Parts: sequence; structure tokens; C-alpha cells
Amino acid sequence: MRGSANVQGNSRSTKEGRRRALRAPSPHERGEGEDVVIVGGGIIGINAAAFLSEAGRNVTVFDRTGICEETSSGNAAAFAFSDVLPLAHKGMIRQLPKWLADPLGPLAIPPAYLPKLLPWLIRFWRAGAAKHFEASLAAQAGMMKLAEAEWMGLLDRSGTRPMLREDGSLELYESEAEFRASLAGWALRERFGIGFSHVEGEEMTALQPGLSPRFVKGTFVPGWKTVADPKLLGKAVWAHAEKLGARFEHARIDRVEAGPDGATIMLSDGTTRKAKQIVIAAGAWSHLLARNLGDRIPLETERGYNTTLPVSAFDVKRQLIFSRHGFVITPLETGLRVGGAVELGGIERPPNFARSKAMLEKAKRFLPGLDPAGGREWMGFRPSLPDSLPVIGRARAPNVFYAFGHGHLGLTQAAATGRLIRDLVLGQTLPLDLNPFRPQRF
Repeated sequence: MRGSANVQGNSRSTKEGRRRALRAPSPHERGEGEDVVIVGGGIIGINAAAFLSEAGRNVTVFDRTGICEETSSGNAAAFAFSDVLPLAHKGMIRQLPKWLADPLGPLAIPPAYLPKLLPWLIRFWRAGAAKHFEASLAAQAGMMKLAEAEWMGLLDRSGTRPMLREDGSLELYESEAEFRASLAGWALRERFGIGFSHVEGEEMTALQPGLSPRFVKGTFVPGWKTVADPKLLGKAVWAHAEKLGARFEHARIDRVEAGPDGATIMLSDGTTRKAKQIVIAAGAWSHLLARNLGDRIPLETERGYNTTLPVSAFDVKRQLIFSRHGFVITPLETGLRVGGAVELGGIERPPNFARSKAMLEKAKRFLPGLDPAGGREWMGFRPSLPDSLPVIGRARAPNVFYAFGHGHLGLTQAAATGRLIRDLVLGQTLPLDLNPFRPQRF
């Protein structure tokens, strides 16, 4: 067995050596330093790499795990372009006491974490003030419009359009009161040309057979889109960037420094790399790197949970949204994903998979006949800012750019962010006013 393993290892080494011999050496290997370094191999970093590579820049992505292996791998797979209402304005603060009374409800805060979280919650409460509403709504709507256009273009250029699903979504209500409470939000979406129709009875059943009779009405959004599998899409977009010359290195970045002549990253193994420009897109860990550059950004972590069941678990026709319960059910190419909810608990606490199990129990009640067997549980870290808008822009230090804090909209807004980062790095005219997203707004 040992001999066999050694032969296999030698074979792999030989293949790797041939592969390296066939490709051009990197700037680092030539002793020139890097051109553009992207810290983070999630969906935001991948898109930034794709856009910059298409523009002819030499890009190296660093990540401690791999390409699209962490939070970007397990999301709900939605292109939520119609989700223009900022989270801070959705009445969450009013519902906070009720939700906190249920440790397995739509939002949870571990009691021991509350003192650390309190400054962020105060900022979140302030961001939800009426005086900020129109500006936040306009910023989010503008970002969504750009995101849809840039994603459709990138899907075509990368050959990944077949991974797009355009089945719409169905949001479900258990009472007339819940339905009426949703109408103000739909009226706001209508202002931005987002199409929808309210359904009930046979029309709702036709959109999703097998629903529990507890649901009295629904809202169908025909323009809502999902993807076959977010992890597979991310890796396919990366393959597109890689064909254009982008490179990946498996390493953890502990520190970033910058000056007028370029920037430096310090790897966890003690080595350093020079780069002309750096993009920090490290998700929930980004603010730690920003802090040593002089930018204190109040990022928190929405810990999201899900269970992915076998494809055969239930014939779900399109993404089903249960807003009152804070989760969705998405049919993927690779399974049926039941997930969502928010746990504001930072990045150090171990997962509480009782939350996944609670959503699965509700899913069984909502879809009688759902087979809950054979599921894979998962938890990921959504990087969130108190005003529900990401940080996209220049750091205080020269030659460093930020692209993080998208909350639960990372997949949705990734292509827009990639386009904006490309234009910032190249010094081109921006398609969107970045003032609402500037890193120094806090």
C-alpha cells in the first residue's frame, strides 16, 4: 500500500511539474512582485479576479481554504435583484425582543455575545431611521440594477449561462394580516419596476403543488433568479478568470501594509509578497485586515444555517420564501436546500446546528410529504454592516481597495462589485455613485 501511494504521489508530482512547465511563470516567480493581489477566494474575490483579468491585469488570489469553499459555497443560490429594501429598514429592531425570546427563531443572539454586539446594534438602529430611508433604498436599488446587468454579461462571457434558473420565486403568507403587512414593501419594489403578482387558491397551488393549507396567499416574482449550485457557479467563474491568467495561492494573510509605491501582504508562514495593488475581499475577516490600515469598519457576522437534502426530497418548483420564519427552500442541481435565519454571534463560536434542525422541522410542516432524510448541515459567515450596504472603495492607505460586507447579498451583488473594483483599480469612470458604499462613512 505504501509503495502504491508513493507511486501515485510521484505521478501527481510529475503532472504538476509538467503543468508548471507549460504555463508562464508568475510575476512573483520572476522576482517582480505581484500586479494585483486579491485577498479572499469567495464569490466577491472571484468576480473581482474575473473582471480584472478580462481587463488584462495579472491577478493572484490568496485564500486560506480554496476557491469558493467557505461562505460562498453554501448560500441559498438566489440572485435576489428585487430585494431592494435595506435590512435596517425592514422593522427588525421592532421584532427583536420577540425573536430573541425564541432561541431557534429567525434571529438569535447568544446572550454571552450581546455586550460585544451592542455597539453594532445601536448603529443598526440608527441606520433604520426614517431620514436615511430614501437614500438607502436608492443606493440598494442602484446596486441591484447594476448587479443584474453585470451578472448577465459575465454569465455569457464565462459560458455559465446554462447554470442560471429563471423560475421566479414564491413568497408565502399564513394569514391575511401577514399578507397585508407585506404590501408596503411590494409597493416600494413597484417604484423600481420590479414585477410581481399576488396569488391564492388554485393559482398558488399551480406554482407549488403540495403546500400546506396553512398558507392563504402568496406573492410570485417572475423575474427572481437562482443558480444551479452557488459553489459550482463560483468555481466555473474562477475557471474563466484562470483561463485569462488569474492564479490562486493557498495561504492565510495575517496583515496588509501599503505605501505610495505599492502594498505588502504578510502570510501566516512568515513570508511577504509585494503587489502594485491589493483588493481585500475576505468576507467576515476583512475588517481585521482593514483595521491595521487605519480603517475601523463595524462589521458583524450573520451566521447562516442550512440543510441540503437529496434532490428527491420534494419536487420544489422554484425558490419558496417564508419571510416570517426567516428562511427559504431552494431547488438546486445538487439537492434541496433549506436555509436562512440569522445568528449574530461572531466568528469564534461553534455552530449551533439546532437552528438547521428547527428550519427543517418547519419545512416538513410547510411541505407535507417532504423527506427529511440524508441531509447535510452547514453554517457560514455572512459579513454584515449596520446600514445593510457593503464597503466598496479605496482604503485610507494607498493602493488598497475594499470589497466586503454584502451580508446575505454576496452572490447577488458579486458581479456589480467586480465591475466597480475593476473600474476603481484601473481609474475608470464608475457606473454608480460609490458615496453610499465608501469605507470611511462610519
